Amino acid sequence: MDSEKVLSFFKEITKVPRESGHEEQIIAYLQDFAASRSLECRTDNAGNVLIVKEASAGYEDVPAIVLQSHSDMVCEKNEGVEHDFAKDPIRYVIQDGWMIAPDTTLGADCGIGMAAQLALLDSDLPCGKIECLFTTSEETGLDGAMALEPGFFSGKVLLNLDSEDEGEIFVGCAGGLDTTAVFHHGYDPICEDFEMQEIFVKDALGGHSGDDINKGRANAVQLLGRFLYRIIDLDWQLVSIDGGNKRNAIAREAKAVIAAEPDTLDIINERLEAYASEVAEEYGAIEKKLNLGYAEFAGDAADAVDEMTAWNLVTALCASPHGVLAMSQEIENFVETSTNLASVKMVERGVIRIGSSQRSCVTAARRAAAAKMEACFVLAGAVVTHESEYPGWAPAQISPIRDACVESYRKLFRVEPKVKAIHAGLECGLFTEKFPGLDMVSFGPTLRGVHAPGERLDLASLDKFVALLKDVIVNFK
Repeated sequence: MDSEKVLSFFKEITKVPRESGHEEQIIAYLQDFAASRSLECRTDNAGNVLIVKEASAGYEDVPAIVLQSHSDMVCEKNEGVEHDFAKDPIRYVIQDGWMIAPDTTLGADCGIGMAAQLALLDSDLPCGKIECLFTTSEETGLDGAMALEPGFFSGKVLLNLDSEDEGEIFVGCAGGLDTTAVFHHGYDPICEDFEMQEIFVKDALGGHSGDDINKGRANAVQLLGRFLYRIIDLDWQLVSIDGGNKRNAIAREAKAVIAAEPDTLDIINERLEAYASEVAEEYGAIEKKLNLGYAEFAGDAADAVDEMTAWNLVTALCASPHGVLAMSQEIENFVETSTNLASVKMVERGVIRIGSSQRSCVTAARRAAAAKMEACFVLAGAVVTHESEYPGWAPAQISPIRDACVESYRKLFRVEPKVKAIHAGLECGLFTEKFPGLDMVSFGPTLRGVHAPGERLDLASLDKFVALLKDVIVNFK
């Protein structure tokens, strides 16, 4: 087992569609992998797959280790890019030591963890019993992990391979909670002398709503809401609005089609140009490609969102919290609580839906953040619901697998790894509830731009990740 073997399996995985909620093909791939090697394989009703490799001769008394990753990926692409995640392989390049998907997400989160598991199962590495767990729909609510039944695996030690910073060993994570606001609206006819145009925000960096929330990146939905509120004193109509996508991704793009008299559009465009300059000053040190502007709308529409709902929606989007809400008082430079204003969508006629997610390692703070979001949109007349709450993972005082990972890293690389908690959500929080006493850590290679087009894997870090994984597996007693 080496990094080339892991990378080879990952390249195979990039050819298999596996968007969250549509993991049928990757499940079949895993089942075929196990069958071709005569390995025990189990699949539960949620699509979770467990592949078991029995202990090598002489290692029968070594504690079994569970290696875990999730089989789904976030599917995002740049505007205008033709790519069907349901059938097209991921297009990537190898450049300057990185494996990069220029126009889509790469799926290294958590495909590279899957690849490491497969390479280990395919190797003759001398070790104890290995149970490789592949869970479904992690990115949309940890659905597979929530559905796990007691006894699906037997090991009492678990390595989660879903982390994104080589040299860091994670021993805790935030919990999460999703919030959805829905506006039910009527329609007003578009005034006869009004013309339509599109206002857009695009080319923001985006990123992971947990790992990148404290990096000062622009949120396209929030920026669009701020501008629409800036022109709320003028006479215009909201024809359509669309922005963001996945709850666990910071919105990179947002757009709205508005209608107004030509003279009013001139004023709106002047304000937009001034606003774009202000935003460039606000985010210029971070967002090098951020683009705010307007364009002629070539489509056709007969009606617009009713005036009151449009006003309420714009006001709520402008007022909605986004970003870091609190830093930890116990762990230096650790985000304790955050919220992500993820998306605004016209999902069907007469319905506008706003998606958001809240994270915190403190349950009360997480729920307070969700309540803050709820209050903002309830005041604007929306119907608000909460769903998909999952717990955080508190660091254990005594952890043999943590100590083994630290010792292996120190021995291999002659430096101390960072042992820390992560603000992103990991399935480990659920495992602590379902499998009490489970000893866990999480580590992985360096990934950047996760959950956004341009996602990339640092290949040098992959070498170190694989070396650490091998050493821990072989030497853990």
